[in-house]
Amino acid sequence: MTDHQQTARRFSAGPWRRLRSLRVRLIAVFAAVALLAAVSASGIAYWLNRDAVLKRAQDTALNDFRVSLSRNVSDLPLNASCPELATLASNVASSGLSYDVVVVDPAHPECPASSDPHFTLADVPAALRSTVAKPREVTESNPYPYHLYWQRQNLEGRPFVIGGTKVVPNGPTAYMFKSLENERADLNTLGWSLAIATLLALIGSALLAQAASATVLRPVKRLGEAARRLGEGHLDTRLEVEGSDELADLARTFNRAAESLHEQVEELSAREAQSRRFVADMSHELRTPLTAMTAVTDILEDEAESLDPMIEPAVRLVVSETRRLSDLVENLMEVTRFDAGTAKLVADEVDIADLIMSCIDGRAWYDAVELDAPRGILAVVDPRRLDVVFANLIGNALKHGGSPVRVRVRQTDDSVVVEVSDSGPGIPEDVLPHVFDRFYKADRGRARSEGSGLGLSIAMANAQIHGGTITAANGEVGAVFTLTLPLTPPPPPSAGGTQCGPAGDAEHKDAT
Repeated sequence: MTDHQQTARRFSAGPWRRLRSLRVRLIAVFAAVALLAAVSASGIAYWLNRDAVLKRAQDTALNDFRVSLSRNVSDLPLNASCPELATLASNVASSGLSYDVVVVDPAHPECPASSDPHFTLADVPAALRSTVAKPREVTESNPYPYHLYWQRQNLEGRPFVIGGTKVVPNGPTAYMFKSLENERADLNTLGWSLAIATLLALIGSALLAQAASATVLRPVKRLGEAARRLGEGHLDTRLEVEGSDELADLARTFNRAAESLHEQVEELSAREAQSRRFVADMSHELRTPLTAMTAVTDILEDEAESLDPMIEPAVRLVVSETRRLSDLVENLMEVTRFDAGTAKLVADEVDIADLIMSCIDGRAWYDAVELDAPRGILAVVDPRRLDVVFANLIGNALKHGGSPVRVRVRQTDDSVVVEVSDSGPGIPEDVLPHVFDRFYKADRGRARSEGSGLGLSIAMANAQIHGGTITAANGEVGAVFTLTLPLTPPPPPSAGGTQCGPAGDAEHKDAT
């Protein structure tokens, strides 16, 4: 596995996996929608209330300023003095709405009058001063040349609405300063209230999403558990259907699929069992006539040299094919035992080196095999089955790879490794994945002269029943078969049967 794949796997198994869960995504979507809706509603409500509050405050102050100015300006004499202008400013500002007034007369530019010395003409924005001083054209729709204008302005960090108007063309100009501090405080309170409401809406949406996800994910979780049990082989798994919504339809679909799968598996299992019985029965029935035929062929082989030269090749062919048929029947019976689960280990602690020497000596291979097997490597194995494995691996190496065949044994912490290598051309790359397949032969054109194609598959099955395995590869010279076995075999399955008879001689004719 590459570093990138390992990193991706760690992310998928860590926090990122939780972030990808449907529950988290549902809560995130609900929260995002609720947050967006609450922020939008709060923003709209805030701006609408802000405009309403400020407009009401400024309209009230401007109207009062206009009325108070109109009422008090009538008492102002022509060419009023500075004290009279100050009195006008104080009288206009005393209406009770808490605003201040600055009065400026072009005739007395040196003494602008103010109801509060804190405010002066310099505090009035230049744009407002120029607009107030500029007369408008008098028309039927506009009977007055001067109007009341206003502008919002921050003075020393405090909000004000500043209004101004010219009383008469040659008279003084009055400016009003109305503080909006109270309105800003009210708007701040409103903003905090809307923020708290948004937070509560977010929390409520998360709780609602949690409840909704629990309602949606509970059937999905049951479906996942049912699918997992179905994948583990519990074909009777079914879901309880509740309601008539989409999840109920999904449960019905799952039940129909599980029922169909159950029926198909039962049908295939029945056919497979029937096929195994047929092969076992056929092999068993063939053993009796083959036993008699083998006895006859042994006699014919002994007398072959005394027969007519025209008959001798046919006799030897009959002898060879009879033995080949006998080996095939024995192998078929062994394969049937493995498929039926009745193969069983008869284990004993043996020295692996002694077992390999016995296999080599029993088949007269000692001149063609180089053995590197230190004594003292003990393992609990079934000697008969392991002899079948060694015979297949060494026999195939001799037949297809050529001598010398090297057998090397070594021990690791908890296993024994046996390597069988030959001096041949090796195994073609397209053949390597199939060398342990049943009835597979590398050269289809020589199928008649080759073995049955069962030897290596039986060897693999015998290795696996010990808890080990066999691998095939190409070495520097020739092919290398590696048998790996644990020093102690795994416990037998509870449903295992008993071994019914011997497995027969080893098959040495598989193509590599």
